[in-house]
Amino acid sequence: MKILHIHKFFDQLGGSELYLHRLMQKQAEVGHDVHILSTRATTNLPTPDAKYFIHRFDFRRAEGPKKDTVKGLAYLWNREARRATERVLREIKPDVVHLHNIYHHFSTSILGPIHRFCIPCVQTLHDLKLACPNYLMFTEGSVCERCKGGKYWNPILHHCLSIRTLPNVLAGIEITFTKVTQTYEKTVKRFIAPSEFVMKKMVEWGEPAGKFSVLQNPADVSVVPARGGGGFLLYAGRLTAQKGVETLIRASLAVPTLPLRIAGTGPDEERLQHLVRSANASHITFLGFVPPAELAGLRQTAEALVAPSVGYENSPLSVLEAMGDGVPVIASDIGGMPELVRDNVNGLLATPGDVAEWVDVLRRFQSTSRQERGVMGERGRDIIRSRHDWSGHLTGLERIYMAAGVMSIH
Repeated sequence: MKILHIHKFFDQLGGSELYLHRLMQKQAEVGHDVHILSTRATTNLPTPDAKYFIHRFDFRRAEGPKKDTVKGLAYLWNREARRATERVLREIKPDVVHLHNIYHHFSTSILGPIHRFCIPCVQTLHDLKLACPNYLMFTEGSVCERCKGGKYWNPILHHCLSIRTLPNVLAGIEITFTKVTQTYEKTVKRFIAPSEFVMKKMVEWGEPAGKFSVLQNPADVSVVPARGGGGFLLYAGRLTAQKGVETLIRASLAVPTLPLRIAGTGPDEERLQHLVRSANASHITFLGFVPPAELAGLRQTAEALVAPSVGYENSPLSVLEAMGDGVPVIASDIGGMPELVRDNVNGLLATPGDVAEWVDVLRRFQSTSRQERGVMGERGRDIIRSRHDWSGHLTGLERIYMAAGVMSIH
């Protein structure tokens, strides 16, 4: 089967990119002819499909009236992306188009050619962008569902995407247009939700339930389970408000005998470091960006991975990787997290943002024995084997491709 993936990035920026690279590799290994359409960047992984790639705009910063006008128009309707899509469909002739995150950089301009060429199309929902202009349903420090019911003027009122007005205006216009015209719903035959939570949230917001398939994100099970013994908790992820790291730090201050190591960077890094310095909390260490190989080494000796999000999570890669390594997970009971972490089974759950409860949960975990932690870790590995293995994931995807209209997977 000839598969065309379309995703706005082809470097290793985050979980969705790591998933895409692994998926393409795994699909190629079982005999599929796999291709990619993305944006140009010097950090991209090498691919013979780079000749099809389009210009990558930097939507994060202002670059003057002329450049910002060009970016704004491309944000809403990218002519280069449309032409590139038409070319790749003509030349590669894929049996299925698998969309990932195409928002902003590709725009809905590419959906028309896919529909016109009558090619089966599916899309993996790596986030909540299909319904929410800022991807997260999180703004001003808390979960936000103000736009529900088509109230897409809220990004302008609450600056959900940027302190600048223009990005919020564009986001409101873009999503209003897509909802009025139903461009995604007309072209995408199956939406793939990596969690039950995301599927239910999308349906709750008005998406057609019959178009959804739940397919949990996959992970590998390490050959040798993590041994623990390092005596520390590990946080691995972005340092942003929705990740709840401040809650974790404030809880950790009350449990100084359980060291915390924080791997990651982000806009809240300086503020969080100041909080730790002000408390003279020497048991909390910021590691900055940690490459994947080094992070795997940290997981091997960590007592547990912590995922303290206060915003909706989908199916976080950091949690799946920890489970596959046999590391217990202490997580917030929010979004898709409870589908992965079962309280007192492969980890512990706590109410998001509730510092007092997080203190209690950290103390409960500290009181567990090495044997109990080992049992939690092994149960996590069992969950990955039974629900998140790559073989089952690939089979599930092929079934979804068939449901979308692919005639044969061979």
